[in-house]
Amino acid sequence: MFSICRWCVALARVLALAAASFALLAAAPAGTDAALRTAIAAERARLAAPLLARADFLLQPAVSEATLSPDGRTIAYLREPVPGQRELWSQPVDGGAPRRWLQRTEATELGWSQDGRWLLLASPTQLFAQAMAGQPGSGLLSPLGGRLQQRWAAVDPTRPAAVLLVAQASTEPVSWQLVRADMHGQREVLRQDAQRLVGFALAPDGRLAWLQRIEGDASVIHRVDRSGALIETLRCAELHRCGLLPRTTDAGDLLLRSDLPGSLRGLQRLDAAGRLHPIYQDPRGEADIDELTLDPLTAQPVFADHRSTAPLLSGLGAEMQRHAAALRRALPGRVLRVQVGRGPGARWLVSERGDSLQVPRWQCYDPASGRLRQVLDFPPISQRSGMPATAVPEAALAHRLPIRYRASDGLTMRGFLSLPPGVAPAKLPLLALVHGGPWSHASADYSATAQFLANRGYAVFEPNYRGSTGLGRDHVLAARGDYGGTGRVLQDIGDGVRWLLAQGVGDAQRVGIVGASFGGYAALAGVTFSPDLFKVGVASVPPPDFSWALRSIARSAEADVVSGYMPFEHWLSLLQLDPRDAAAMARLGAQSPLAQAASLRRPVLLIAGGEDRRVDLSGVIDYAARLKALDKPVTLLVDPQAGHRNDDPLGREAALYLMERQLQQSLGGPQPAPPDAVLQAYLARNTRLGAEMPRLRP
Repeated sequence: MFSICRWCVALARVLALAAASFALLAAAPAGTDAALRTAIAAERARLAAPLLARADFLLQPAVSEATLSPDGRTIAYLREPVPGQRELWSQPVDGGAPRRWLQRTEATELGWSQDGRWLLLASPTQLFAQAMAGQPGSGLLSPLGGRLQQRWAAVDPTRPAAVLLVAQASTEPVSWQLVRADMHGQREVLRQDAQRLVGFALAPDGRLAWLQRIEGDASVIHRVDRSGALIETLRCAELHRCGLLPRTTDAGDLLLRSDLPGSLRGLQRLDAAGRLHPIYQDPRGEADIDELTLDPLTAQPVFADHRSTAPLLSGLGAEMQRHAAALRRALPGRVLRVQVGRGPGARWLVSERGDSLQVPRWQCYDPASGRLRQVLDFPPISQRSGMPATAVPEAALAHRLPIRYRASDGLTMRGFLSLPPGVAPAKLPLLALVHGGPWSHASADYSATAQFLANRGYAVFEPNYRGSTGLGRDHVLAARGDYGGTGRVLQDIGDGVRWLLAQGVGDAQRVGIVGASFGGYAALAGVTFSPDLFKVGVASVPPPDFSWALRSIARSAEADVVSGYMPFEHWLSLLQLDPRDAAAMARLGAQSPLAQAASLRRPVLLIAGGEDRRVDLSGVIDYAARLKALDKPVTLLVDPQAGHRNDDPLGREAALYLMERQLQQSLGGPQPAPPDAVLQAYLARNTRLGAEMPRLRP
């Protein structure tokens, strides 16, 4: 047992030093090791953390979603008193009594109507309207998903109580509609079009003023005149990104998040003549805008935040800049998202997340006084037991230190390093924890996997290798399709590991690589093609051949999800990964872990799901069978009910247990606590190969 009070005292002493270290790291030029040494010293000065139970990393917040009414007086939220039982609640921001509105709902997203009298609840299958002011009429507003791919696009920013929906109007011939629906189900078609509709903006009077369509290989933005005619104004092609905000300025100009004509996605204004006017971009010149906060009454942007490197909340305009600075001072180093209320006595709702904050916090902010007060303060829920639990104290968790290094070809790379608190890093086993996608990124937020591994005594490196998102279009395109086992992307990961070793982080004889999805592919490639560096690989839902995965996704509904409505094959061709290019796919396949299975001489742990729709299980099983036939050190766990992500808490704990057991055997980490009878039974049912963990071969 450890003393919570001792941790609280230690936390206050360390946070100031840590915050200064993070600021220095964020400002330091690439290749500078002085800032890293300062941050490492701060981590070394902390109290060492106790070894925590696996179940401590299997907690979920009791509140999964919260939204503030436009008048800033009421918070509506989704609460799960037990896993899988989601309820709708609301409470006044002044601390009045909460009210439960629905005992069960499948909703995952909430939104208020403009007049604050209706709450919209969206699930994958339906949009539901809940009357919140005593009026009748609660009920199903619209089905979602389905054969016609209907989706909730936005709350109508120009009507008191209406929503905007986009759907296929028919399938033969295909046509698309933008529809306004009020809370009683009355529908008005604002646009019907033969091209796929992906964006729009309404004028203040509610008229459709701008429209974005997929036309061939580009998304094209048109101005809509009062007769309904389209005037092409801007083309977004060659992987440039353009996302329309739902309401124009008072002058009729379009606001959009775009990286035209450069690399970083910022906020821009498009006038009727097609001229772009920059409004805001990351002042550090590092990251794309992650989210924008819109004013609830005007739907104009008031805050922007970035989460790809060190978190940054920025205000748009002098007033919001003052509030953003006040929030950053009050909650330093946190990932912040603000919801604004308008009107007399209005409060704001702030979502507070952090690298060492296991459960997000919700804060009520008074813009008049600058005071913060925590709200929605419910204990997290244990996914294993379904009972309320205690979050791990921040002082016992690692910080994700932002780092920069030069790849071997000179390109600047960014990532994160997590170190066990209170431990000298030089002799620690070092793990590369590789994010999936690959079109995704590691961000300055809490990661249960990184925290679990750091608690087990590993230094954890999370690279945002080229091809990762969030750091601009140029960083995505820099991969140039070179995703093979000896390619540039995998070299970025190895370069980062070697750079950290040169900075005195980690034991070069005890280095491993871990990841899921593309991260799992990278783990297999690492141990196959760089066995002198990586001594063990742990791969969850991994495609053993990345070219197979691309061709498989191209034939599935996942293609639209990945490419964002652009034709998937064209999107991949811009990334130099066209699955129709037989020669390119052959080169990628020849550099795959599957093709080079005979070369493997390091142990690997494979974890897969029987219902995975993104990575074909048959490919994982075929790869494992080849390794077994070659007498290679392989362990395989297959949960027949799991998808690309395993939502079963027992399956998640099994993955943690097998990972720590494999790493202990290969890198000398701590001996894992033995599984209980329930976990043992799960492992017995689902472990297909390697019940006895292989040891590292010399």
